[in-house]
Amino acid sequence: MTVETIDTLIIGAGQAGIAMSEHLSKTGIPHLVLERNRIAERWRSERWDSLVANGPAWHDRFPTRTFDDIAPEAFAGKDSIVSYLETHARENGSPVRCGVEVTSLSRKPDGSGFTVETSQGVFEARNVVSATGPFQKPVFPAFIPASSGVIQIHSSAYRNPAQLPDGGVIVIGAGSSGVQIADELARAGRKVYLAVGPHNRPPRSYRGKDFVWWLGALGLWDVKAHDPALEHVTIAVSGARGGHTVDFRDLAAHGITLVGRAQSYENGVLHFADDLAKNIAMGDADYLSVLDSADAHIAREGLDFPEEPEARIIGPEPDCVKNPVLDLDLAEAGVTSIIWATGYTLDYGWLKLDVMDERGRPSHHRGVSAVPGFYFLGLPWLSRRASPFIWGVWHDAKYLAEHIAARQD
Repeated sequence: MTVETIDTLIIGAGQAGIAMSEHLSKTGIPHLVLERNRIAERWRSERWDSLVANGPAWHDRFPTRTFDDIAPEAFAGKDSIVSYLETHARENGSPVRCGVEVTSLSRKPDGSGFTVETSQGVFEARNVVSATGPFQKPVFPAFIPASSGVIQIHSSAYRNPAQLPDGGVIVIGAGSSGVQIADELARAGRKVYLAVGPHNRPPRSYRGKDFVWWLGALGLWDVKAHDPALEHVTIAVSGARGGHTVDFRDLAAHGITLVGRAQSYENGVLHFADDLAKNIAMGDADYLSVLDSADAHIAREGLDFPEEPEARIIGPEPDCVKNPVLDLDLAEAGVTSIIWATGYTLDYGWLKLDVMDERGRPSHHRGVSAVPGFYFLGLPWLSRRASPFIWGVWHDAKYLAEHIAARQD
């Protein structure tokens, strides 16, 4: 059996793997990037057709490269992001090998590195960076049986309204994906129910600056500790249609029926929690808290930003919030499809190292695991809030490249 040897192996050629390759190239460390499909595959095949980034192009990018095809204030579509990452990899000379799936990774018996088994042979490496990102395995609750007769798909499999059979749609999950998919379906003339759980809904912009700018100005991109109480709180923000603040009242005004969290299913009836008004109110409170923090920052720094009092106007509750639907007979309501916008979980079944904590999650400090030479990259809160985003992962990759270089020395 032929064994290929490389100093550093990167698993995954998404934004994390491409950023890692750039920094390793700068330090002169020989490396190889293995990708089971194509560069930026999840952007290609696991996103809906009209998806755009949730931050403007001046922000959602690597510091070393701008977008060539869109204005800085615009929001890049998924095809632009794929092209951006492909171009970056090509011009940086990233050694990407596509069509190679990693099936097992274990430590060499002498502790000098790692043995990596793949669909295309065996590799040995002194260092390995797992850059597989956070979107690994779709979370798909199974309490609605297939015998219900309703089509059920995860948001990663949704493409456009024409993909679904005629009839009403329930979108479960009101983070960025769920909100944007529900809005698109409603604008296409579908009857839509949107299940809304706990969420944050920041302003798209305030007093002349985009939300992502405010995160930087307020130091929130650099927050290092994730509050466990907010683990299941999603963020509802959108770059669709030129970017706008998500307001669930607007969605209701466009015909979407808001409901609480989906709880259970029995005899053709889907039951929702009586928590819709509370979830909407908490989202409003979060929204206003961002405005308060921004106003305080402007006053403290003596900035001459335009006033925007209308941003604080919160409209009345729509009827679907005041009189929530708690039980929905799917057949009677004409519902034929359910889209689960319920996020992802991690999948490291191929990883044969003792690098997980008691909850089965990666154990590391800023991506450096307890096993010398093994690293994680691209995960939420790897080092701070910015870690899973395109510009944030670039900085984490720089830190890991420096750590690897120090090991070489």
